[in-house]
Amino acid sequence: MKILICGDVVGQSGRTALNKNIPDIVQKERIDFVIVNGENAAGGFGITKKICEEFYELGVDAITTGNHVWDQREIIQHIEKDSRLIRPCNFARNTPGRGYGVYQLKNGRKIVVVNVMCRLFMESLENPFLNLENVIDEVNLLSNDHFIIVDVHGESTSEKMAIAHFLDGKVTAVVGTHTHIPTSDLQILTHGTFYQTDLGMCGDYDSVIGMKKELSIKRFLFKHIRTRLEPAEGIGTLCGVIIEIDLKTKKVINFKQILKDGLLDRENGRTF
Repeated sequence: MKILICGDVVGQSGRTALNKNIPDIVQKERIDFVIVNGENAAGGFGITKKICEEFYELGVDAITTGNHVWDQREIIQHIEKDSRLIRPCNFARNTPGRGYGVYQLKNGRKIVVVNVMCRLFMESLENPFLNLENVIDEVNLLSNDHFIIVDVHGESTSEKMAIAHFLDGKVTAVVGTHTHIPTSDLQILTHGTFYQTDLGMCGDYDSVIGMKKELSIKRFLFKHIRTRLEPAEGIGTLCGVIIEIDLKTKKVINFKQILKDGLLDRENGRTF
């Protein structure tokens, strides 16, 4: 069984990269399930109902989010009705939406997608380690025939790595999002869990983490000037990973990093 997981989609460039590549990747690689982090899809800040529906039409099965999940106010009402859109599980208990989703595959097996947010250099949410432990215990009470994929949305590499080792052997895969830079540390941990510190973003890399570089530089140079960031509009790179899971062991047996189109394209190569 193969799962495609894509990093943070940033603005129109990121959405175009998905539109162009996901159907082709799903067909060529025989993908069974697609997960996308969509928290920056709407102009770089949040996601809308319309964008969710566009993603589903492409073949996306679940959308994870992060600290920008509430930037588009309409999503507060929509997330309650959309079981395929999830927010970090360690928000306060009365927060709208759900922190994980359980989805049935065509082969009858179930996949659980969990979203959690780190705390180091980020918002002060509930403890991600304890919340993940509670979610996994809750899911395992319902079934023992499922795969668990965790999207860890965080700034600090150390916190992401610590969470991955904490979950090693308890879940199928832990992938990081949020920093918008694809890391090359794809690996199988000691007890069989697949891990990558950050999937990278789906967006224009001729930018500062997806935003127009001129505006980002101005923001660093002139603290007395209020500068609103805007997404870069060049050709986007689709960043993510394909993992192949053994149905018996529930462990990843093969994995492949995806860097398609734009400045980071690895499939077509670049000449300097």
